Amino acid sequence: MTTEDGTASEPTNPLYPPPSTLGSFIRMQRQLAQLSLREMAAMTAVSNAYLSQIERDLHQPSLKVMQSIADALGIPAADLLREAGFAPVDDSAVEATDGSGHVDTERAIKTDPRLNQAQREALLSVYRSFLSES
Repeated sequence: MTTEDGTASEPTNPLYPPPSTLGSFIRMQRQLAQLSLREMAAMTAVSNAYLSQIERDLHQPSLKVMQSIADALGIPAADLLREAGFAPVDDSAVEATDGSGHVDTERAIKTDPRLNQAQREALLSVYRSFLSES
């Protein structure tokens, strides 16, 4: 398959999503948290119009806005900074603990760039069901 400029393009594979952008990462995290744009706007004191523009990669948020978004989503700000390219990818981040000495599995699932949203939701659902059985 070729594009208009004659270069070859690869078909998209839903099992291997394209590299995410900061905006798509924020949107995916918001959807995983089951928050609407309006709800997140209320939690961050950032307008829903501006949040929408961030999610569509039309604006790059400031560090203060990124911190507010991270707080609202319940994820470490370092994860957003990493997605924005401000911090190097650290393989040890997946080994982070949840404060009790256990590996933070939900965080690892939510931030794994190799998974698409449907895969994340399925894994989180299965993981949470195992935890509720024990």
